Amino acid sequence: MKARISLAVLALLILTVAGLAAGDQPFMRAARADLLTAKSELQKAIPDKGGHRVKAIQLTNQAIAEVNAGMAFDRRHNHAIFSAAPDQPHMTAALAALESAKNNLDHATSDKGGHRARAIDIIKDAIDEVNKGIEAGKQ
Repeated sequence: MKARISLAVLALLILTVAGLAAGDQPFMRAARADLLTAKSELQKAIPDKGGHRVKAIQLTNQAIAEVNAGMAFDRRHNHAIFSAAPDQPHMTAALAALESAKNNLDHATSDKGGHRARAIDIIKDAIDEVNKGIEAGKQ
């Protein structure tokens, strides 16, 4: 009997931790991911669409901004327990990709006509901006 209760408590604890690890606002994050996918696809489309593609991109950007604002509002007003949870999957993924690119460039041979060194400098600036964006997103 005690083993069953212990097992049930352990299962409940695992489910709780898994829920916290998944982050807050899963539907808002999923909607933002969908909007970012839509924006990416619109940006890749041939531009000859009578201005409708550009307007769709603008509206998608507005929707992304509203989703971000809604998530920030919710954290400040309704979910203080989750305020420390990272909810910037794209920013953190971009940061990881930039750091990986820099690492690969650091290990590349140095004779690239100065382009490798300039790319590293640009990536460092991008990393700085992403870090600032992550901090701004926490406010």
